[in-house]
This record gives sequence, structure tokens and C-alpha cells, in this order.
Amino acid sequence: MMMNFGKVGVIYGGFSSEREISLISGKTIYNALLEAGIDVHLFDLGRNTLMLLSESKFDRVFIALHGRFGEDGTIQGVLELLGIPYTGSGQLSSGIAMNKVLSKQIWLQEYLPTPEFEYLRDINSLTIAANKLGFPLIIKPVHEGSTVGIRKVDFFESKSIEDAYYNALDFDNEVFAEKFISGRELTVSILGSRNSTKVLPVVEIIVPNGNYDYDHKYFADETKYICPAILPKHITDLIIDISIKAYNSIGCDSWARVDFILDNDNNPWLLEINTSPGMTDHSLVPIAAKVAGISYTDLCLYILSEASCKIISRIF
Repeated sequence: MMMNFGKVGVIYGGFSSEREISLISGKTIYNALLEAGIDVHLFDLGRNTLMLLSESKFDRVFIALHGRFGEDGTIQGVLELLGIPYTGSGQLSSGIAMNKVLSKQIWLQEYLPTPEFEYLRDINSLTIAANKLGFPLIIKPVHEGSTVGIRKVDFFESKSIEDAYYNALDFDNEVFAEKFISGRELTVSILGSRNSTKVLPVVEIIVPNGNYDYDHKYFADETKYICPAILPKHITDLIIDISIKAYNSIGCDSWARVDFILDNDNNPWLLEINTSPGMTDHSLVPIAAKVAGISYTDLCLYILSEASCKIISRIF
């Protein structure tokens, strides 16, 4: 029997560079929940106020925001204060996962494999990063997702590396360089919490010329997804084990997606973890869920059933 979820809000849209995708994710989730008979309502955080959110009297909300203010702990903190149960990880875990440098530092402490990196404090740090990491390298914003603001630099040529640095700064005030790992792009979706996690089949992403940029990620029909990824069993098992450890080390809850590069020697490298993954028809979590026998609607219902406030003790 389906749970009585009460009045459900799907918070989508928002202010981030990923607003366009969030609008698609949110509307798709909304349609699925509506067809399942849920009393569901769309709430665009980019057009409505927090006062209206409070006045909407939602019994729980499905967070379909991506990027800043939605995946970084901001809206999670607001919902904790309002006492509204919400999907996904809590404020602290969301904030850590959104910070790629902090995530990598935690993973290194847990002896999990992630590419070498160098935090770029200013443009003078580029030389230090180049000497440490070599080429090619990737320059990324610290707090962005969906390949936003990312550029590969193939060799040291001052204009190209400086352009990549300033391009990343257009999206974030913190930037880092990461050693480029050539290989296969894989992703692992996880449902549940520390005591009970379900790992969905590994997905491999294959794009023309290996360029998995924003458009190829969300809109290009020529991007191919192989699920389950064709891998030796011991490599699949290793990737799943690393995924669960990466998920738990950050304290993730309910669901998330862990992204990898598998190098040419079959060594997996953690890239990032997404605590509010895309839910469009090109998105990776629904693709993996379908192969696992979980329909899109059932996936949404499961995630919604996990909605909670993470801070149990509250003072009024």
C-alpha cells in the first residue's frame, strides 16, 4: 500500500547555472508523482520566496534542484528550520559533496582513489599546478556540477591555461586543477542510507570524441549509455565498494550518484558525488534504475518515501 505522503512540493528551478535542467527534472518528477495519485505541487525557488514556501504547508518536499542553493546545503538548512521533511542528503553532507576539493580531501583520508589536484589560490598557482600534475590537466570550479565551467588543458601555453582558469572563475570564486585521467566514464547510483544501501547497475557513458560536456550530458541523442557497463566482475565489485565508501564517508542519505573514470589499466578514480542528480530522460539514475527493474515512478516514490529532517533535536 502506498504511503500517505500528504501535500508534496517538488522544489525545482532555482538560481544556479543548472536551472534549465532542474526545470526539466522537476517537471518530470511532478508528472510521475501526479500520475501515481500524489497531491503534488511544483515550487520554483527561482520565482517564489521562502515566505511562500513556508506558507505552502507542504508535508514533505522532493528536492529537484541542481547546483548552487539546491545541492549545496542551502535549501536543506532552510527546510530543517521550517521542519519540512526533504529528500536527499542533509545540510552538511550536501555542502561537502558540492565542494569537490573537500570531498577529495575526505576520500584521500579514507584511502579512496581520486585524481591528484591542486587548489588554485590565484593565477600564480597555475605554474605550481602544472609542475605538480603535468599535462593534460583539467581546471574546474570547486562548487559546480554538470561539467559547468570545466576545461581541459593539453599543454602549457600561458593563454590557454589562463583562459581555462578565468573561465572557471566565471562560475565560482574557487577553482582547482586536477590531473587528467584518460579512460572510460562510469557512474554508480546509490539508494538508501548507511545501514541499508542499494547500488544500481554501473552505467558507462560514451560520447562522440569523448567530450561529455553540458549539451552531450543532457540533450545530445548521440550520447550512448551502456548499462550494466561491460566490465570484469572484480572491477565492477571494486567500483561498487569504492562507491559505497565514498557515499558513506561524506554521510550521504537517500540517494546520490558517484562519478568515476576507469583508466586504461582498469583502475577506478573517483571524480565527484552528486546528491541531487538529474532526473530527465537523459539522466543516469533513471537509466540504472530501469535496468534494475525499477520504473521511473517507483524510483520517485522510493526517494520521496525517504524524505526526512536530518536534525532530530530541534529547539523552538
